[in-house]
Amino acid sequence: MLQGFKDFIMRGNVIDLAVGVVIGAAFTAVVTAFSDNIINPLIASLGGADFSPLGVHIIPGNEATFVDFGALITAVINFLLIAAVIYFIFVAPMNKLDEIQKRHKGIDPEAEAPTETELLTEIRDLLSAQRGQAPRTPNA
Repeated sequence: MLQGFKDFIMRGNVIDLAVGVVIGAAFTAVVTAFSDNIINPLIASLGGADFSPLGVHIIPGNEATFVDFGALITAVINFLLIAAVIYFIFVAPMNKLDEIQKRHKGIDPEAEAPTETELLTEIRDLLSAQRGQAPRTPNA
């Protein structure tokens, strides 16, 4: 039972996921600091960073019922910044590196992958050839 748990934890994808979570948390802190210390002052210089007019009280005078759309807008901006940083710093370079490695191995990255039907037909024909039978033609 413990060996199975050890095998699960030592899989590469679990370790990669843990590293991704830690890096994501670090990027979240960096992007939040960036938006709090650079973006918000820039917005304030253009006319203010007070998003409270974007909120609404469900029950007037009760602060617990305040729906804060400004906080939602700020969270969306933070999300887009984090997504852009992760894409342009990690995903795009890794895709380019993968493409270069495929070309180096002689695999054309632009070539279309065979469909499931084509692969199954090829497997069927290979199995038939191993048994010494002629490949069947599909019924039309």
